[in-house]
Amino acid sequence: MGGTAAATVPAVAHRPGPATCSLAGAELTATARPAEDLTDLFTGYGDSGTGWTGADSTYSVRLRDGSLAWIFSDTFLGPVEADGTRPRTTPFLNNSIVLQEGDHLRTVTGGTAGAPESIVGPTADGDWHWFGAGVLTRRGDLTVGVLRFARFGDGYWDWGWESNALVTLDTDTWQVTGLDPLPSAAGVQWASWYQRAGGHVIVHGVEDLGAVKYMHVAMVVGGDLTDLRRWRYWDGQGWSRTETDSARVMPGVANEYSVSPYRDGYLLVTQDTSVPFGSEIRAYTSCSPTGPFEGGTTIYRMPEVGAWGSYGDPDVIAYNAHEHPELRDGDTLLVSYNVNSIDTDDVYDDVTIYRPRFIEVELDLTRP
Repeated sequence: MGGTAAATVPAVAHRPGPATCSLAGAELTATARPAEDLTDLFTGYGDSGTGWTGADSTYSVRLRDGSLAWIFSDTFLGPVEADGTRPRTTPFLNNSIVLQEGDHLRTVTGGTAGAPESIVGPTADGDWHWFGAGVLTRRGDLTVGVLRFARFGDGYWDWGWESNALVTLDTDTWQVTGLDPLPSAAGVQWASWYQRAGGHVIVHGVEDLGAVKYMHVAMVVGGDLTDLRRWRYWDGQGWSRTETDSARVMPGVANEYSVSPYRDGYLLVTQDTSVPFGSEIRAYTSCSPTGPFEGGTTIYRMPEVGAWGSYGDPDVIAYNAHEHPELRDGDTLLVSYNVNSIDTDDVYDDVTIYRPRFIEVELDLTRP
């Protein structure tokens, strides 16, 4: 995915000064296995054809009532044929939410049951909206980062990011109560990860230059992302009020990744994008959400990818791995990633391709 704007920023910025947490210099090792219960839950629901049958992004937020909101971008709805294919007439939306209460799933969309639409629909010009990370407001509404994309040509890859916004959803009615602009001047997609930290929200974003993707970090003082006066941007030395001061923290992250509290520091989980369409998911540690991030431990290799992968299909790709910290159990993480194909026919011919995968990753930390 390529951005259409770019900021003038330092090559890579790191927070100055010595590290001060127990993660400094520590070595991570990992043991991973499929999270079969969650995978089976989504497989059974998707195969039923009663709502969601596949999507990507796969963010999650724990709601006030204890249920989970699974946040998705491009989404297929039912039905599903008995032979595991999708009809060409199946509804296709650019964003949706699946609510999980225990072992029960249901799909939230815009429009009506008979004519479902994206929760945030396309513009009059045909620009579409993908969902990013989400975070609850203080009153319990769900806010989700929204990325607007547009086409600039007729080629397969002739599209790019245009701007950022934030949608607010009433979690009782699941109606949109607000769609507000977010900072968009620096060429950074500010929706990779949202993390509450005290009274503030730390925002991680991506500057996507195609061949290379850079992490950027912002902080929203007081936590109201819609109040643009409260945004501050990490410039490599401190927090600036000017978005175009935002510094490149590190390369090689994906468009979607997670930076969540871990022990007395932070844990970054991301696909390694230094290799195009690569299969490695990596974990890094830091004493600060602004980095530097150390380690780069491979915690999983996504087995579906490429001609030698489990589908035996060179067009199959996997991407956008991140953690779901509300489902962490001690040092055992719940991580998701998305599987897709660059040949659209594949996702109609086999419903299993275009669905998230869930894995449990047990970390072990060795201190120096």
